Amino acid sequence: MNIKTIGVIGAGTMGSGIAQVFAQAGYTVRLIDVSEPMLDRARATVERSLAKFVDKGTLSAAGRDEAMVRLQPATDLDRLATADYIVEAIVEDAAAKDALFTSLGAIAGPDVVLASNTSSISITRLGAVSGRPDRVLGMHFMNPVPIMTLVELVRGQATSDRSMQIALELCKTLGKTAVEAADYPGFISNRVLMPMINEAIYAVMEGVGTAEAIDTVMKLGMNHPMGPLTLADFIGLDVCLSILNVLHDGFGDPKFRPCPLLRRMVAAGHLGRKSGRGFYTY
Repeated sequence: MNIKTIGVIGAGTMGSGIAQVFAQAGYTVRLIDVSEPMLDRARATVERSLAKFVDKGTLSAAGRDEAMVRLQPATDLDRLATADYIVEAIVEDAAAKDALFTSLGAIAGPDVVLASNTSSISITRLGAVSGRPDRVLGMHFMNPVPIMTLVELVRGQATSDRSMQIALELCKTLGKTAVEAADYPGFISNRVLMPMINEAIYAVMEGVGTAEAIDTVMKLGMNHPMGPLTLADFIGLDVCLSILNVLHDGFGDPKFRPCPLLRRMVAAGHLGRKSGRGFYTY
């Protein structure tokens, strides 16, 4: 590979984490977002995260400073015209991703691989609108990106072996473990995880147990590091609802039907950690 410059689109929680791990690994990172305040917030978030690694002794102060120099925030998507590899990490909305991949197909160099951090949306669909379906794949990082080692690599209907190999090699340079998944709604991770979270929410709604009781059972009885309702709050209840809708629409199976309590909480703005209130108060 001759990849030196990485484009990351979206300066939210996932985008800033993805930008950080690439910058730490020695790549120049062009972090793109339409909002200057979001870019400022992302830069501050990355700086705080790197500082924690320095405090733990796993990163030198010089390494932190070098990573920050390699991070280049910008609002102009055309800055990605000379990027060697691009990762999209915008809102989990199919229409928004369609529009972005259509633009990227025209902007990016002809051989550049376009990766999506989507947690559930069809890679085949994004590949088709991009006009380069052989060079589009899923690169689904786990949150928090600087800590979690798994990356789910998703092969679309037309994704080439070469594109998948490039993504695999990039994961290795980041110190991540890549697992390949086929392009079905939710891929592997969320197809297994979201029904569990959804069932935990049904259990709360039906009075089977409190949120605390359900989380305690899963932590102490099943050895999960975090209960499903705590995890749902961490992910964002709106994101959980969006993924469940994709699963329900994609498979047409009632087992993926989002719990009415989840819909009600999202409608009320109780989204978990990011809003200060979900199944728990923050």
